[in-house]
Amino acid sequence: MTVTFRVPEELSARVPAEVRAPGGDRDAVRLLVSRGTEVYHHAFAELPSLLRAGDVLVVNTSPTLAAAVDGRIGDARVVVHFSTRGDDGRWAVEIREPDGRGTTRVRAGTRAGTGVRLAGGARLGIEEPLSPGASRLWWARVSRDVPGLLREHGRPIRYAYTERDQPLSAYQTVFALPARDGSGSAEMPSAGRPFTARTVTELVSRGVQFAPVRLDTGVASAEAHEPPYPERFAVPEASARVIGAVRTGGGRVIAVGTTAVRALESAAGPDGVVRARSGWTDLVVTPERVVDGLLTGLHEPEASHLLMLEAVAGREAVARGYEEALRGRYLWHEFGDVHLLLPG
Repeated sequence: MTVTFRVPEELSARVPAEVRAPGGDRDAVRLLVSRGTEVYHHAFAELPSLLRAGDVLVVNTSPTLAAAVDGRIGDARVVVHFSTRGDDGRWAVEIREPDGRGTTRVRAGTRAGTGVRLAGGARLGIEEPLSPGASRLWWARVSRDVPGLLREHGRPIRYAYTERDQPLSAYQTVFALPARDGSGSAEMPSAGRPFTARTVTELVSRGVQFAPVRLDTGVASAEAHEPPYPERFAVPEASARVIGAVRTGGGRVIAVGTTAVRALESAAGPDGVVRARSGWTDLVVTPERVVDGLLTGLHEPEASHLLMLEAVAGREAVARGYEEALRGRYLWHEFGDVHLLLPG
């Protein structure tokens, strides 16, 4: 059983930090720091002073896709959320419908054989559920290349807690690296969003290293807090070596986001050593073997991400941190504040 709490609606971050405070930057968010069950309040700009020379930050380089595309099923308007590309060329998709407020809600009645006419004249055919018995994500084939479709007709996935559409650039982290095949994340690896070039430069100047990994995140429905589906990941040889050297030298391995934890744990052997590896992972949570700390956003109480936080820091530390985040009126979701969990 994980931590339980309720997030007041007014604590949803409805626009990016730089929009909330014109003239500011995306690093203008708050940083809650948990050292065991002790909790401290900081600004994100103070992060370099909270880490040590010899630490390594593991960052996700997956770019965010413009993964929402308008379409029609018969005369009904729908929005297709493109989640994950399969090895056979199919895509896992979620079919949603406009909610009248500029965002979307889950659409009932999707079934195998459903056809969708997409913007630009492409056609999508629903074939089978992503998982047996599931009804939200479906494997589908599209009549044209999906990366090109998304570039021409897509927009970032947006949920009802946000105020308005934002440009795709608002959903890219400073670590994002475009892939040659056009793949990426359906939803932003948001723990890395507050970093700016200035923050990265200061961290490096203080002796903190960076180890890039990649995990392409799929669609996580705002209404159904399900465990993550299998996702593509890659841990490069150079990053595996850096992480090994830091652990040997007594530094701390700090993951930026639960996606980085998932990639590292998927690349770790039974001995806890991270080795270069790539492929698919269905890992949800494990007894923590690799990560000493975690920088992450604030998650909903039903989210499976909380299980990973508890594996890293312990249930008591997570409960204490979230109690303080609610008391301190921290902001939730991808444009919100962040939480650094470190050993006590």
